[in-house]
Amino acid sequence: MVRAGRHRTGLHVELSGGFSPETDDVEARLLGQRRSMRPREISAKASVSLRGARKFWHALGFPNVEDEDTVFTEADLIALKSVAALVRDGVFDEPTALAMTRAFARTTDRLAVWQVQLMAEAIGELSREAGIVEDDPDLDRTRAMPDPVTARAAGVKLADIADDLEPLLIYSWRRHLSAAISRMITDAEPIKDQPGVMRSVGFADLVSFTGLVRRLSERELARVVQRFESLASDVVTAHGGRVIKTVGDEVLFVAIGAAPAAAIGLDLVEAMAEDDLLPDLRVGMASGRVLSRLGDVFGTTVNRASRLTAVAKPRTVLVDDALAASLASMSGFEMSPLRRRTLRGIGPVTPWSLRRADQAGRRGMMGDDVGDDGEDQGDPDT
Repeated sequence: MVRAGRHRTGLHVELSGGFSPETDDVEARLLGQRRSMRPREISAKASVSLRGARKFWHALGFPNVEDEDTVFTEADLIALKSVAALVRDGVFDEPTALAMTRAFARTTDRLAVWQVQLMAEAIGELSREAGIVEDDPDLDRTRAMPDPVTARAAGVKLADIADDLEPLLIYSWRRHLSAAISRMITDAEPIKDQPGVMRSVGFADLVSFTGLVRRLSERELARVVQRFESLASDVVTAHGGRVIKTVGDEVLFVAIGAAPAAAIGLDLVEAMAEDDLLPDLRVGMASGRVLSRLGDVFGTTVNRASRLTAVAKPRTVLVDDALAASLASMSGFEMSPLRRRTLRGIGPVTPWSLRRADQAGRRGMMGDDVGDDGEDQGDPDT
């Protein structure tokens, strides 16, 4: 099998016959020990009712287990005791404690899936380059999922380096927690009759992605999506924005202020156009108040940005009236109004085509320069 050794200078992979004990012990190494306790036993040791313990496990995303199932370890006991202590000490009430637990669980679930896939891809690529993986006719090399040998090697490798990665996880969480607290304090001044916070919201959408799905293999498609997410994240964060979420061929981002949002939209289009692996991009952006909840954003501003993306041409950035007005006095950008149109669920909107200014110091809104940009894109939402 493939054996992933612990080498700080990079991945190290060896082939040996059969499955090593290391592979079978991955779970025990990550959790601290083998499973040894039943549900009633662990709830009793934590001085928590079985019903309360099950609420905690459900918040963590664990399925129901039978009373006779031996599925828990000392780490599970420590976690249950910690949350119970927070509730008993009055730090949280039970609903808040469960909501906090659910936030950790959903975030770390996605993180874990992401990381095991990245490790499997890295080991699989290294193995192919080194010629140490034989060409098994029974394996479909077009699939993104790793073969069993590579999957086990990735699991062993991650167990090897888990202690090294854990401080990075804590560091990243504390840094983002600090930033989130700062944003919350900044946004804490409410405006009467105007809920939410002011943000510039953007959607970036890969053009003709459905065709790619039909044309590319699973592995090739995975490379496209990974490259898209990586580039988009780099561009958004470089200008101080935040990636809210990615869904396959689309990324939702927010920024504070018009200029950073405009720079993000234009840089995204340019970055994708310069990448041979990726198709063209189109971006729609809007400015206004949004509701922020559980790491996501909602509201009419978000919907308006989404609708503008749907009517944008490849390699173009469309913005709404509010964002165009904010950019009018800023150098480096120019905008042209397109024909007014009615967007489903939004109403009449005048999209503005955003571009970089042709020369230094040129700014503001151009005249009615609709031209080809004003042609109907056949958007089903109109």
